[in-house]
Amino acid sequence: MLPSVSVSSSFTNEGAFARDFGLRDQIQRAAVSVMTNIAEGFDCDSQIEFARFLGYSRRSAVEMQSLLYAALDIGYINKTTFDTEYQQAEKTKAIIGGLKTSLKKCSVNT
Repeated sequence: MLPSVSVSSSFTNEGAFARDFGLRDQIQRAAVSVMTNIAEGFDCDSQIEFARFLGYSRRSAVEMQSLLYAALDIGYINKTTFDTEYQQAEKTKAIIGGLKTSLKKCSVNT
């Protein structure tokens, strides 16, 4: 499981964040979108199409980071939680980026 998906529900179900259905649901959807875009891309017929879905997935992780800033600004999360979750999204982006790079290398070598 990618880091961003496993952590999104833990901090969004606490305090005022849990009552802000719009922001809570949006960040949870972005987290799930990371995983589902990878799955959908994996089932594609070409590496180019898979790489395109990996791009969507990475952008969903970026969306999570943006929403974390909103949650911090509103006061739903503290700086420690923000830093932890932001770094999880960074790790997720790095994993996706590595997979995308690997796909590009495979398509060049075949």
